[in-house]
Amino acid sequence: MFKIFLFLAIFGMAMAHLEGVVVVYLRKALGMLDSDGNRESVEKIPSRFLKIEMTREAATIIMLLVIAYLTGTTWIEKGVLFLWTFAFWDLFYYLSLYILINWPPSLSTIDVLFLIPKPWIAPVWFPVAVSSLTIIIIAVLYATGILN
Repeated sequence: MFKIFLFLAIFGMAMAHLEGVVVVYLRKALGMLDSDGNRESVEKIPSRFLKIEMTREAATIIMLLVIAYLTGTTWIEKGVLFLWTFAFWDLFYYLSLYILINWPPSLSTIDVLFLIPKPWIAPVWFPVAVSSLTIIIIAVLYATGILN
């Protein structure tokens, strides 16, 4: 099981970087590379592109669900593996953006976390904290044998 957790963490990190690169190109194409927060930027994006972005988000969630479904044996295990991979993806997405374009400038920067079903807006520290806590809890449950 350790190998599965390791490879899913690596998968989540790689997927995060890929998504970070896409967002860098998207921000550049839309002229928002140097913006501090994303709330105002999202309001400026044409409706057609927001819908396209929503399909990218849906595809991301589908990929995370499929990889968890393929690697887990029980429904509980599949759910845990989804949360584990999602947490690594979310955490390393922000790390990737920071490495690539020095964004977000701080953990208090406001971001649009998701667009589905409607925009979820919060400071960056919130998803970073939730993802970090998710990883820690799952690792402790695994290390103590509760998830074996």
